[in-house]
Amino acid sequence: MPENQEKEQPRRRQARGERRIAQLLEAAATVFTTTGYTASSTNAIAREAGVSPGTLYQFFPNKEAIAIELGDRLMHQMREAYGEALAPVDPATPVEEAVGAAVDRFIAFNCDHPVFFALMHGPDVPGRMTEEHDALHATLLSRIEELLASFLPDAQPADLTRTAHMCLGLYKAGLELVLGHEGAERAAYVQELKNVLIRYLQPLVGEQPARTPAATATP
Repeated sequence: MPENQEKEQPRRRQARGERRIAQLLEAAATVFTTTGYTASSTNAIAREAGVSPGTLYQFFPNKEAIAIELGDRLMHQMREAYGEALAPVDPATPVEEAVGAAVDRFIAFNCDHPVFFALMHGPDVPGRMTEEHDALHATLLSRIEELLASFLPDAQPADLTRTAHMCLGLYKAGLELVLGHEGAERAAYVQELKNVLIRYLQPLVGEQPARTPAATATP
């Protein structure tokens, strides 16, 4: 067999394996979202993926391993999402604009990946996922504090931390309502969530100076 064909075969096997893993993770996301992590089973995941349980066990030894791999990938994507959504902004940016952009980005992620909420807030999440979610939560709070500091440069660190905790708590409460509805009603709950956050933050920020050509002009 030519040398280039010998090299090509392992790459093809690896690619097939990656496609199969992606197929199993997609099926697991559907099952976990529909039935919850606790009530789901590897047989149900294999059935959803259209493969035999034996095929599933070639890649994952149990349900927990599937959930951990799925959670790792989702948390990586979540970090990318909040990195973009919570970057510090120009202090002249209206609070409504900053809040709206951040909420839209996070809601889009959670609506595209409802299994993230199902896994992270379920009653029986694997221990490693709980630890990683706690680390993600801490980093998320830190990024929210950085964003708030753009609007509240004179605030004490303890005040920023408390405000960040409140914002995240309000978001989580609203997210559950958003995910529980669809269509126009979901959009209405998204707007309600934005209104709550804006009305909470606006008195803290106070009257912001109006934008001026000098402030917005590029150097």
